[in-house]
Amino acid sequence: MSSLSRRAKLKVQAVVAKDELPSFLESSSESEEDNDKDSSWEPQKKATNSLKLPISNKNKPKKVSVVQKKGPQISSSPRKVAIKEELNRSVLIDDVSEDSKDELRILQNHKTTSSTRKRVSNKPRIQKAKNLKVEEVICRTDNLDGGGDGGIEIPSRSTMQGGSSIKMGEDEEDLTFGEPPLKKIKSTMFPQGQPVKTAGNVGKVQEELEMNWDIVQVLSERTNIEPWVCANIICLFNDDNTIPFIARYRKELINNLDADALREVQQTLDELRIVAKKTHATIQKIKKEGKLSESLLTSLLNCKTLEELDHVSAPYKTGSKGTKAQRAKQLGLEGAAKTLLENPGTLNLLSFVKPNVKGLSTLQEIEMGVQHILADMFAKDKDTLDFIRKLCSRRYVCIQSSLAKVSSKNEREKDVSKFQLYQNFSCNIKNIQHHQILAINRGENLKILTVKVNIPDKVKNEFCSWCVQNRWRPLQFARPELMKILHDSIEDSYKRLICPLLCREYRSKLTSDAEKESIMMFGRNLRQLLLTSPVPGRTLMGVDPGYKHGCKLAIISPTSQILHTDVVYLHSGQGFREAEKIKRLLLNFNCSTIVIGNGTACRETEAYFADLIMKKYFAPLDVVYCIVNEAGASIYSVSPEANKEMPGLDPNLRSAVSIARRVQDPLAELVKIEPKHIGVGMYQHDVSQTLLKATLDSVVEECVSFVGVDINICSEILLRHIAGLNASRAKNIIEWREKNGPFINREQLKNVKGLGPKSFQQCAGFIRFNQDYIRTFCSSLQNESSSGDQVLSIAVTTPVDVQFTDEKQGKKKSKTAPKVALKPNPLDQTCIHPESYDTAMRFLSLIGGNLCEIGKPEMQQKINSFLQKEGVEEIAKSLKTTVHTLQIIIDGLSQPESFDFRTDFDKPDFKRSIVCLEDLNVGTILTGKVENATLFGIFVDIGVGRSGLIPIRNVTEAKLSKVKKRRSLGLGPGERVEVKVINIDIPRSRITLDLIRVL
Repeated sequence: MSSLSRRAKLKVQAVVAKDELPSFLESSSESEEDNDKDSSWEPQKKATNSLKLPISNKNKPKKVSVVQKKGPQISSSPRKVAIKEELNRSVLIDDVSEDSKDELRILQNHKTTSSTRKRVSNKPRIQKAKNLKVEEVICRTDNLDGGGDGGIEIPSRSTMQGGSSIKMGEDEEDLTFGEPPLKKIKSTMFPQGQPVKTAGNVGKVQEELEMNWDIVQVLSERTNIEPWVCANIICLFNDDNTIPFIARYRKELINNLDADALREVQQTLDELRIVAKKTHATIQKIKKEGKLSESLLTSLLNCKTLEELDHVSAPYKTGSKGTKAQRAKQLGLEGAAKTLLENPGTLNLLSFVKPNVKGLSTLQEIEMGVQHILADMFAKDKDTLDFIRKLCSRRYVCIQSSLAKVSSKNEREKDVSKFQLYQNFSCNIKNIQHHQILAINRGENLKILTVKVNIPDKVKNEFCSWCVQNRWRPLQFARPELMKILHDSIEDSYKRLICPLLCREYRSKLTSDAEKESIMMFGRNLRQLLLTSPVPGRTLMGVDPGYKHGCKLAIISPTSQILHTDVVYLHSGQGFREAEKIKRLLLNFNCSTIVIGNGTACRETEAYFADLIMKKYFAPLDVVYCIVNEAGASIYSVSPEANKEMPGLDPNLRSAVSIARRVQDPLAELVKIEPKHIGVGMYQHDVSQTLLKATLDSVVEECVSFVGVDINICSEILLRHIAGLNASRAKNIIEWREKNGPFINREQLKNVKGLGPKSFQQCAGFIRFNQDYIRTFCSSLQNESSSGDQVLSIAVTTPVDVQFTDEKQGKKKSKTAPKVALKPNPLDQTCIHPESYDTAMRFLSLIGGNLCEIGKPEMQQKINSFLQKEGVEEIAKSLKTTVHTLQIIIDGLSQPESFDFRTDFDKPDFKRSIVCLEDLNVGTILTGKVENATLFGIFVDIGVGRSGLIPIRNVTEAKLSKVKKRRSLGLGPGERVEVKVINIDIPRSRITLDLIRVL
């Protein structure tokens, strides 16, 4: 590629050499001599040096940190480019004249002097105030996916320079061709890198808010993920990369983690940053009040959780009367407390007695004051707290709940009965289940239960003994009365300060872990539901059951168009007469599939249709039916989106339409509903609503992105859930499509207002183009166009002719479609990212294939035979790419057009008859469909009108298929299972099941 030849011309050293390291790990790949100079890594110093402009052209060596794309023609107007470049980024020196260099230096000096005054005394922190949350200079990559003479150029990995910041708003600018670059490069492009697992290659990620702990190490410990992976993930998130994009196109940088693991890392990272942010805000507040000491600063910077921070900063909060230790320090007893530990032989407490001063009037008051200071000192010492935590981890610490005394009122009896299991409950905190914690917390919030954490007395005795004999042992001999003060201080510290802190930490951690697991369960259930296999090509009748107001019917076409709506009254003595109407509708529209919502009157409606089907009433049609979860349908039916989509239609009938569409294309219909209203989880009102919404929205984005959308036919609601897009960008895409006609290729997306290079990078791989539709459109347009205003050329056979070239006309503000050569690109129908098009073309040339064969059997044959000869790893090495990227290319080329990976998931269970609860017997083996998965068990619809429960203890790995053992595909809604009835409680309508296997 041309950018590679320029790299050679400028004599830039290779960043990836032998191991092909990602360049944000490049600091560890330098020579041993450099590593010997400073064993401890200094991120700020290195970052600043790499970003400075050269001061002298003669004395300083020329450095290039970024290889520019070929697009901007820099040599044609060097002065203009130099001025427009971001002022503090490295410039391609050979392409800039001497005058331009001088001008750049003047501008740089001007910018430096007009910045914060702190820069004068602290040069290594020049851009700290402007950077993102994490300074990612070491986390930048600038190697390309591979060289070659292919017709398509891959976006280069440009580094995020010191002063630039990512702005993902509607005003995001587009890539320009043939024009000078913009003032700011607003995003970073990451082609494929290689993972490095050796410890020497794990660079520190420096946070803007410094703490006494390394965020990468803490993140690694809490998520149980390797440090190098955590460092990579932080860098990717800091560049505004989305989870679907990272999970699919950056697998080598994250060690092939799934989206759930990425979400967990993201949540933990956010928590740590909140702690750091609040810590520094607390430090500034205490500093303003003049109460910040060196020891307090150290204690604050050691805090890793909000509980620790609250413990350390509590005495300094506004409105606090001050602790006992603070009041003793104000009386001047801090020196006495330190002397007791350091030089007790010289301590005379009687010398502190002042009869007229409250708190110093007697020896007992002085001893008590010293005790309070020592107790406070012990409770805030990091080593002491670490020891007591380690001690507790080896002992039996339990959580206990009991019935609160005030809960005996008659009106609360119903609520009290729900917590019968927890009225005298005790469990080791290591063994307690997440759903138990959530239940206990709910009972406590309702004032039905009282909860406490019980730490055994052995812990206290061992802790006090360790403190006296080791950590807080006086440096010299201490008199018995002083040792008594020390003993009392340690016991007081444990009872009054340390034990409550530990109890709060345990409760907080148990609650946090339970909430996270509950939310993750929500996410897994939602994913299973969204990825339910669609049932295309059928005319469906949706039925929203009801008693008084009748059953609402809606018949929709195979393309989801509303053909007919009606209301029938099946449960008011008119069932037989309404059957004739239903039969006539089914025959008229040739509809043989009925979809019944699972709401009110579902059971009776199901029995009604099952009876007619058994009698073959609808002959010659072979009618089947299925039950679908209608949660959220009523909420959607009265929403503005539904009113816009189905104007003038009664909201009750809209529900029937939504029910039918949930079977035809579950993903497209369910994205219209707020995720928490879909009803696939537990305790959703007891968990953090912010975290729940963020997780569920992320899962929806992941599912929609991985399934992909056809840009020319998808709805605005579906489009806004694609990675990198939002409501405004989706609206702009739809407006562009309505104004200019269908999109011809992915490159045209750059013409859309608000969709800049970063957004394009994130969304491009998930947007599809139906090539038959585009070819038809282009042909018809070409025939109609006689004036020659628009030139259309369809080149699908020549590999070199695939790149789209967009010459921008006029100013940047208006992104109207210019008169250009529009060329459909067959690669746009695949999951291959545009950054890998060059590699894909070179792979095609290796196997002797062409673009016309994408998705056809002959392409599959060529790929398989070539892989057998060479092997995936060898091919990846020859193409200078990664195995993961090559696998995506292979999948994209071999998958048939309109491939949908949801076909691997289960279809709805269509039935013709039902079974009653009374017909069940213990030991009966049935098949059913999972309705919901919780932390305590799996609810299964076995066709008797009441879901059965498989207790979580009966769901073992041995019973799950290999595919289902993967974390991202746990047993969830839509799975078909074989179960055995092990208990039936008819009065309570409860069925207990045992899982035999997953079908």
